[in-house]
Amino acid sequence: MPYDLNADIYFLLRQEPFFATFSRHIDKVASTAIPTAGVKVNSSSHQFEMLYNPSFFEGLTDAERIDVIKHEFYHVIFDHVTTRLPAEGMSKMWNIATDLAINSHLPNIPSMACIAGKPNTPFANYPPNESADFYFEMLKNDKNLNKEENNSFDDHEGWGESDNTVNEIAKENLKDILKKASEEANKSSWGSVSSEIRQQIMDKLTSVICWRKMLRYFVKVSQRSDKNSTIRKINKRYPRIHAGKKVQRVANIAISIDQSGSVSDEMLAMFFTELNNLSSIAAFTVIPFDTNVDEKLVFTWKKGQRRVWERVMCGGTNFDAPTKYVNEGIWDGHIVLTDMQAPKPIPSRCKRMWLTDKTNYDHPYFKTSEIVVPIVK
Repeated sequence: MPYDLNADIYFLLRQEPFFATFSRHIDKVASTAIPTAGVKVNSSSHQFEMLYNPSFFEGLTDAERIDVIKHEFYHVIFDHVTTRLPAEGMSKMWNIATDLAINSHLPNIPSMACIAGKPNTPFANYPPNESADFYFEMLKNDKNLNKEENNSFDDHEGWGESDNTVNEIAKENLKDILKKASEEANKSSWGSVSSEIRQQIMDKLTSVICWRKMLRYFVKVSQRSDKNSTIRKINKRYPRIHAGKKVQRVANIAISIDQSGSVSDEMLAMFFTELNNLSSIAAFTVIPFDTNVDEKLVFTWKKGQRRVWERVMCGGTNFDAPTKYVNEGIWDGHIVLTDMQAPKPIPSRCKRMWLTDKTNYDHPYFKTSEIVVPIVK
C-alpha cells in the first residue's frame, strides 16, 4: 500500500500544535508527477494544496518527514505561493532563495536541500536565518555559484500564476488559518516555531484586510453563466452547422443588512458606498432584517443604480431569519452585514460571507468556517 500522508500526519505533528492546526486547513494530494513535494493555490477551490510524492516520503525518516511538511507550510506562511515574487518574476534563482530562507529553521531537512551555511556546499558562506530577498541578492552577485547545477529542493510550479482575485482570496484565507493556528499554539505551545517567525505571523494577523477587495471578489466568483443559442455567433466546433452560444455572466447576490441598533451608522454608510461601486458589475437583492425579514422592505439594487444608506428597521438580531429567506430562493451568494451579536444561524444553501466591525471580528460571538471580514477605514 502506498504511503498516505493524511494517515500519518497526526502522529508526525503531535508535538507541534501550531503546525497541526495549520495542517488541517491545507488539502493534501498524492502525486507521482512531482519528485518530492510542493504547494500551490488551487484555482478552482481557492484553497492551498500540498502535493507530495508517496515514494519520496516513504524513503524519509519521521524527523525528515516533519521538516519537509513544515518546509511546504512555511512557503505558504511567507506568501511565496501567492504574490511575493521579485520584480523579475519566477526563476530558478528565486526558488533557491525561498528554500534557503526556510531551511535554516529546519534541522532535519533532507541533505539534498539548499541550506545556508552548510559546509562543503555552494552555500557554505551564506549566513543562516535571512529572508528570501536577502538570499536572492546574494545569489545574483555570487560569481562562483553555478546556478544551473543547483536546484530547488521541492516543486514550485504554478507560483504566482493565479490571477489577482484568486490570490487575494487565498491570502485572506491564509490569515484565517494563521489566526486559528496561533490561537491553538497560544493555548499550549508554539513547538519549534522560532520567536522571529512567530513575530512575523503576528504581524500578518494585525495587518488590515482589504474588505473592499474581498467583497468585490465574492461577487465576481459568485457569477454564473447563462448560455443561449444564437445564429449570430459562430459555433467553434461545428461552424455553420449548429448555432453558437452567447454567454452572459450574471451574479444573483442576496445582501442581508442587520438593522439592529448595535450596528453603527458609520459601518452602514461605508458599506453602502462600496455597494454603489459594485453596482457597476452586478445587481443585488437587499434584505433588511432584525429578528425577522419584512418582505415589503426587500428591494432590488439594479446594476448601475446609486443609492443613499438608510435604516428601515430597529430591533434585535436573528440570523436564522435572513438565512431562511435566502434558502427558500435561488441565489449564488449571500453577504451579511452585521455586528455578529447573535447565536450562530442555520446552514446556508449558498456561499455566505460575513462583514462586521473590527471589534466583533477579533472577538466573535460565534465561530464559523465561513469567510468573515472586518470593515475598517
